[in-house]
Amino acid sequence: MSRRPSPRRKTPRREASAAAAEGTEGAVKLQKALAEQGLGSRREMEKWIESGRIEVNGAPAHLGQRVSSEDTIRVDGRKLHRSVQTAARVLIYNKPAGEVCTRKDPERRPTVFDQLPDPGRGRWISIGRLDIASSGLLLLTNDGALANTMMHPSTGLDREYAVRINGFLDDEAMVLVRSGIEDDGEILSFSDIQHYAGTGTNHWYHVALVEGKNREIRRVFEHLGYAVSRLKRVRFGPVVLPSRLRRGKYEDLSADDLKALYRLLGLPLPASSPRRVQAGQKSPPTVLIPYPELASRR
Repeated sequence: MSRRPSPRRKTPRREASAAAAEGTEGAVKLQKALAEQGLGSRREMEKWIESGRIEVNGAPAHLGQRVSSEDTIRVDGRKLHRSVQTAARVLIYNKPAGEVCTRKDPERRPTVFDQLPDPGRGRWISIGRLDIASSGLLLLTNDGALANTMMHPSTGLDREYAVRINGFLDDEAMVLVRSGIEDDGEILSFSDIQHYAGTGTNHWYHVALVEGKNREIRRVFEHLGYAVSRLKRVRFGPVVLPSRLRRGKYEDLSADDLKALYRLLGLPLPASSPRRVQAGQKSPPTVLIPYPELASRR
């Protein structure tokens, strides 16, 4: 069968690479292949491709390109040795205020990556971010596919935050933040909000968001005339921040919780999974909560 001619002229190398990928069973998009090697999220890999950091079979890579195990991939000039057996890890980190979520900060501020352990394969990928003034639950993984799924809006994972403000919201304000306010041309709203604790000036609220916009929580309260004095993430989807984890400390998601998380997200657990707790040792309490909204769609 003859191939349909492409409207865009290809170089011989690119044409050969594309033909090999299309004719090979198991070919996947390049950004997915890179993410699965733990180099970063798919979105980040797309930026690497656009900036010219990736080559396939000696030619500059392009977005939408598909690759197979027969293709040679180079990242910043170095050949990528693709591993089939992968050890997936997820870290739960209790981020303190004052740390940034970038890998290298030009202002040399502390980053969340400074004290993390060796991932064993690939590198740590932050699943979402927290701004420098915010604290609490930050998930990191060396599995790009897991990171992409948890961050993608179509998955529908919400985030829950504990927020302290200098005031008390009346019933009208509670309805307003659920229905939405307009700020700088954007509609901002909470999927849920509950008064948690407080008397006098300071009050704590728990708010939930599905797809948070930049500084959304702070902007909503500022729009109502309240300053946010503390902002702490306490849950990301089904994963909650355990009370045993002190600020600045991290722990691995247990083997049982990791397996349950992959199953909930509809992802295959990589072939090499974390070691289970040895005989005589107690498995740490689960950090997952039931998440029927997602489970019912899988």
